Amino acid sequence: MADTEESPLRITPTVRALSSALRATRGNVHGCVRRGVGGGDKMFPEPEKLWFKESSAKNLRSRDFLSASTMLNTLYADGQVPPAVMTRVLSVCGRGVLPVAGGEVMDEGLRVRVDRAAAFRAVLAGGATEYLAPSAPRQGCVVLNCPALHPKPNPPTPDSLTLGQLRTILLADHMGALLRGQGFSVSLCPVLPEDSDMVNFLRTLGIDWPTCPADWTNEEREEKIQEALEKSAYRERETERGRRTGAGRGRKKADEGENEAAVRVNLKRVFQDEGLQGYDPSLGTCTVHRDSVSHLAQLDLATADCTVAMATALHVTSCQDEFRQQQIAMLWRASGATHTQRHLVCGPVKTPASQLSAAQYLQLRRGQMKEASEMKYGDQVEGQTWDDIIRVMTSATIRFELLSTVHTSPVTLDVQREGGVSTKGPRGGVFVMYNCARLHTLFDSYDRGVEKGLYPEIPDGSELDFSALKEEGEWLLLFNYLIPFSELLDQSGQALDCEGGGARVNLKTEQICKFLVSLSKDFSSYYNRVHVLGEPLPHLFNQMFCRLYLLRALRELYHSALETLNLPPIPQL
Repeated sequence: MADTEESPLRITPTVRALSSALRATRGNVHGCVRRGVGGGDKMFPEPEKLWFKESSAKNLRSRDFLSASTMLNTLYADGQVPPAVMTRVLSVCGRGVLPVAGGEVMDEGLRVRVDRAAAFRAVLAGGATEYLAPSAPRQGCVVLNCPALHPKPNPPTPDSLTLGQLRTILLADHMGALLRGQGFSVSLCPVLPEDSDMVNFLRTLGIDWPTCPADWTNEEREEKIQEALEKSAYRERETERGRRTGAGRGRKKADEGENEAAVRVNLKRVFQDEGLQGYDPSLGTCTVHRDSVSHLAQLDLATADCTVAMATALHVTSCQDEFRQQQIAMLWRASGATHTQRHLVCGPVKTPASQLSAAQYLQLRRGQMKEASEMKYGDQVEGQTWDDIIRVMTSATIRFELLSTVHTSPVTLDVQREGGVSTKGPRGGVFVMYNCARLHTLFDSYDRGVEKGLYPEIPDGSELDFSALKEEGEWLLLFNYLIPFSELLDQSGQALDCEGGGARVNLKTEQICKFLVSLSKDFSSYYNRVHVLGEPLPHLFNQMFCRLYLLRALRELYHSALETLNLPPIPQL
C-alpha cells in the first residue's frame, strides 16, 4: 500500500494490473495461446480488453471495474475463475494502482470494487496537484501552422475569415495550450503584424497569437526559400516539361513567356521518392507563387528556434484548404526541410439559411450574451467587470460550439438572431463557466463563515476521515474526472508520437470540451442535491471538510481544463 499512496492513482496502471492478475500467467503477454476444449488453441484477449472501467452512476453503485462474462469464458472453462486467480485480482497493487476492496463473480462477469475511502484519501489529502497535470513531462518541438492566417495573396481580415477557418485557429490555439502543458516547445505560425485588425480580433477571443512590427519583412528567408526551390532536384526543367506536354506547342506567346520565368516543382515525385504516405496523388506539378514562398519562409522562421534537430509541423487546416496545404508541405520538403509534417484537417462549419463571416459571428454571439445576461441580472450588467465577463463568456460559447465536435466532422451552428445563447441548461461553454463560478461562490461563502466564527479553518487532510464521503455523486466526481484527467491530457502528445498513418493525423481534440460539459452536468446534479455548508455543529465538520477538499480539487480541475482552452475562470456569476 505504501507504493500506492506515494504514487498518483491512475486508471491505466490499474487496468493493466487487473489484467495481469486475471490471466493464467503473470506478465504482459499479448495474444498468448492456451489449449481450449477438444485440444484446439484459444487466444487470450488483449490486456486492455479484459477489463472495463465503469462510469455510469447506476453501475458504480455495485462495481468500479468489470471483466465481462464473455472475457471470462475466453480465459477459463465455463468462465469459472480459479481461487488462486481471484486472490491475485483482489490483492493487486503497485505504482498508480487503485486499492481494491473486494470482488465477486456475478452473471455479468467479475466485478471489482475499489477501496473508496483509501482512494479519496490518496487523491485529496495531499491537495490533488499531481492529478491536474500530465503524468510525465515530454520533450520536443511542435510548430502549429494555421494556413487560414497566411496571405493568399492578401492578408486575411476578420471580415474575410470564414467560420471554417476560425475553427482551425481555435483548434491550433487549443492544441498549443495542451502541448505546452505537456512540456513541448510550441511555436505558432505565421507571425502577424502587431495591432492589426486580425490580432485584435483574436485577442477578443482570448487568443495570444505571436506578432511582429508592422514594418517587419521576412525577405531574407523568402529569398533563401526561392533559391532552394530553383535549385531543387524536384524542379521541372524546360526540357522535362517539353517531353510531357509537347514543349507547349500551340500556347500563346504570353503564356510561354510566363512559364519560362516560373518555377515549377513536381510534388508527386517528392512524396514518392521520400516514401511519404497519405498525400493526394493528383498533386502533380505546382507553380511556385509569391504567397507560397512567404508561407514557407514563415514555417522556416517558426522552426528556427527549435531546440531539437527534428521538429513536428502540424498544419491545422480546413477540408476546403487541405489540397493547397499538401502542396505547401511538399514544396517545403522540396526546398530541403526535413521536419516531420502532419495535417490536422477540420470539417466544414455550416450555418443553414445564413452566411456569416467570423467577425459577424463574434458580434452576434456577443450581443446575444449581453442580452441574456441583462435578462437574468438586470441593471447590474454594466461597467468594466461585466464587459470582461461577457467577453469571456462569448469566447467560451464560441470555443465550445466549434471545438466540441470531432475535428473531422462538420459543425452546424444556429445563428438565428433570436436564439443560440442561454445562461441556463447544459449548453456548452456558458453552462461550464457557470458551474465553475458556483465553486468560487461556495468557497467565498465558506470564507465568510470562517470570518464570522461559524466554521473553523479547514484542517490538514491527514486529520480527516474520508470514509465520510459516501454520497454516490462524490465517488463519481473523483473516479470519472479527478483521477482520469491526467491521462486525458497525455493523449494529444502520444498521438503525435505515433509513426505511420499517412499525412493526416486524427487527434481527439473534442475531449476537453466534452469532459468539461460532462463534469458540469454531474457536478451540478451533486451540488443541487447536497448541502455542502451544513449547520455549524462540530460533529458535522469532518464530512463538510471532506466535501470541501473534494470540491476544492474540483475547482482546480476546472481551472486546469479551462486553461487548455485559454479561458480564465470567472470568480462570480
